Amino acid sequence: MSGLTKSEILNALKKADESGFNKNLLTLNSIKDFKANDNILDLTITLPLAGSEINDTIKNKISELLKNEFPAIEKINLNLQGKVTAHKDQKIENPVFRRKDALLPGVKNTIAVASGKGGVGKSTVAVNLAVALAKDGASVGLIDADIYGPSIPLMLGIKDKPRVYQDKSTMKMIPLENYGIKVISIGFLVDDNAPVIWRGPMASGAVKQFMTDVEWGELDYLIFDMPPGTGDIQLTLVQTIPLTGAVIVTTPQEVSLIDARKALKMFTRVNVPVLGIVENMSYFIAPDTGKQYDIFGTGGGSGLSKELNVPFLGGIPIDPRIRIGGDKGIPIVYDIPGTEYEKVMIEVARNFAKQVEIRNTKPEPKVEILLDDDE
Repeated sequence: MSGLTKSEILNALKKADESGFNKNLLTLNSIKDFKANDNILDLTITLPLAGSEINDTIKNKISELLKNEFPAIEKINLNLQGKVTAHKDQKIENPVFRRKDALLPGVKNTIAVASGKGGVGKSTVAVNLAVALAKDGASVGLIDADIYGPSIPLMLGIKDKPRVYQDKSTMKMIPLENYGIKVISIGFLVDDNAPVIWRGPMASGAVKQFMTDVEWGELDYLIFDMPPGTGDIQLTLVQTIPLTGAVIVTTPQEVSLIDARKALKMFTRVNVPVLGIVENMSYFIAPDTGKQYDIFGTGGGSGLSKELNVPFLGGIPIDPRIRIGGDKGIPIVYDIPGTEYEKVMIEVARNFAKQVEIRNTKPEPKVEILLDDDE
């Protein structure tokens, strides 16, 4: 037992027949700590899974596997840790581009939450998705990219101004924090009653500054709550950073699906993968009878996902407490655990995290990078 090595443990782990994680991503660095003494194995392993996906089933399977591979082991003290994979872009990975200052160097995944039209609850979904991911142990940031209608400060109950400090020749902002997520919004910087009357380039410039001039630190996910439509800000974002993917929010009825299709096809056209569709306001459960009512129709989001061959992340119910939480600045997924909404939102967040994992572990097509003569 005392002669057991990391390589032997790794080779044993790669024999695991478990669909929950990609064993090809396991390396020697996945074994963070191990000690084998007196037929007792103390082992800490980092798996390419969100922390929420590590359960007793996976622990038991790995323990049994190791006992079968190493019969001398009488007891295993197994500690499994989750790790969110990072999106890799060939342009960023290329050594030539690495010479330049990287944008958002500590952020593993950048996600746009978008809709083709307003009024579908996109910001509510973005806020509760971010909080749900944070509840599952991820480090999360949220950029309110809806410059003309910033609602994130109200929904998260933040009234403070971000702190600013001097970093060499640049002024940097410290994002504000609440409910376990870091947040920045134009709403922190302008008066509540003052309209933002800016032309497109100014609004796009503000979104760029939220990426370049804010100290985000290390994040698993940086979520952008996008404005409705397919305009300047959307194009600025996809041209500025390599997005991991987009999430499209819709409601069940066709009048919403028409614009959701446009948003989805816009991201496809600019080579941003759509990680999934979320159907908001899917149904209402009467509190007195428990009967379900499909107020806006049924099956729109799931039907669109099949039509356009993208994942369906889930359907979120209507609940008056969602509105109350948004107005009070207390997201329902944080404030009232055990509700139907909270259960569904946690499931949506975990489905989303799984799609990010699939996206990040999928082989990228080779891209030829052309350089200017002065590079």
